[in-house]
Amino acid sequence: MLVYTPSYSSHAGRWIYNGYQNAWKELGYGVVVPTEEEVTGATGRETLGQCAQFLHIPIDKNRLNEDYIIMATDDLAHDYGPRFLKAASKSYKTFIFAQPNTYPQPWGSSRNFQCRASDETIKALNQMDNVYLWTFTDVVPDYFHKWKKVQTIPLAFDSISYKPTINKNYGKYDICFVGGWVDNGLDEKRKIMMDIFLEFKKSGLNCGFFINKNLSHEQENALLYNSKISLNIHDAYQRTLGFDTNERTYKSLGLNGIMISDKVDQLERIFPEVKTTLDPSELVSITKDYLSLSEKELNDIKEKNRQHVLDNHCYTHRVKELLAL
Repeated sequence: MLVYTPSYSSHAGRWIYNGYQNAWKELGYGVVVPTEEEVTGATGRETLGQCAQFLHIPIDKNRLNEDYIIMATDDLAHDYGPRFLKAASKSYKTFIFAQPNTYPQPWGSSRNFQCRASDETIKALNQMDNVYLWTFTDVVPDYFHKWKKVQTIPLAFDSISYKPTINKNYGKYDICFVGGWVDNGLDEKRKIMMDIFLEFKKSGLNCGFFINKNLSHEQENALLYNSKISLNIHDAYQRTLGFDTNERTYKSLGLNGIMISDKVDQLERIFPEVKTTLDPSELVSITKDYLSLSEKELNDIKEKNRQHVLDNHCYTHRVKELLAL
């Protein structure tokens, strides 16, 4: 059976759907995805700094008469209009990533938290029994009040793309972080990151913090796996609302095995063993406590956490959760 999945030009969506594409293939499905040239060469859907997303959908008669699955976002359902609705209606299953219809302020004013699908599109999707709605956040029904039932399917670890790779050049770091100055329209995360980084700068620890450095996939993989500890930082809305944790959570635990993080409710519920705090000085203190352990004690914790992610929180697990909806 073929699975049609989106591709993103940049940002977290690119890596999330790469993870899903790898997982579908691993489970024996054929995957239809826009080519790299189609994604990077087109800018028609780049608006307000958002990354572009693209999707091939079956439109010819032969394809529409075959069994197939579609993964798409409500944005794509909106963009492709009647063509998408026809393809979705004839699919074996269609999984729509649904954005909330309303969201708490001030974040609700950001494009990142707004559903673009029209009421007509939402109504049409809601009426299809083969359409399933999901999001990686915890679902508050009042925020999705126009949609039928939306299910929570958290993010995951792409264990197919990210593999343990020994590289002594990265083993020198006591703690690592890789990411960018993410701006959801309110630019709240930069200050959070700077407060934490400044505290670590005073700590005397050897910190491998790479911000907007465009590390290659191989470099990121080696940094996360070989550093002693990994750091995670969330945006202000995640800290306040607690509905979702980021992809870095799964990548850090799946590769490094020890992660310390700021406090987010969903993270603490899924991974209660992760030490969290909103106090930058406590993050430094927790790091030093871990570093005071013997190499064996540290590695035992790492291996236990890595195995837990491999057993429960890879994208192959998420595909199975989607299919079970």
